Amino acid sequence: MKKKSLAYYMFVIILGGIVGSVLGDALALVLPAGVVKQFFLQSWPFGIDPTTINLRILKVTFGFSIKFNIIGVVGIFLLAYFLRWMD
Repeated sequence: MKKKSLAYYMFVIILGGIVGSVLGDALALVLPAGVVKQFFLQSWPFGIDPTTINLRILKVTFGFSIKFNIIGVVGIFLLAYFLRWMD
C-alpha cells in the first residue's frame, strides 16, 4: 500500500465538497420544507474577512470563506470512499 500525497487529500476534500454542494442543491429541490431539510442544508461559515493592504503602488486584498454543512461532509466521505475503492 503506497502513501498518498497531501495534494491527493486536498483534491479529495475540494472535489468532495463540490459533490456535496451539488447533492445539497438537489436535496433542496426535492425535500419539503421542515426540520429535516433545515438540518441537512443548514451551513456554518468559516473564514477570514477580506483585508486590504495598500502599499501606494500595489493594493492587495486577502480573504477566504468556507461554508460547512452536513451534505458537504457526506460528499467528502462518499468521494473518499469511492476513490479508495478505485485505487
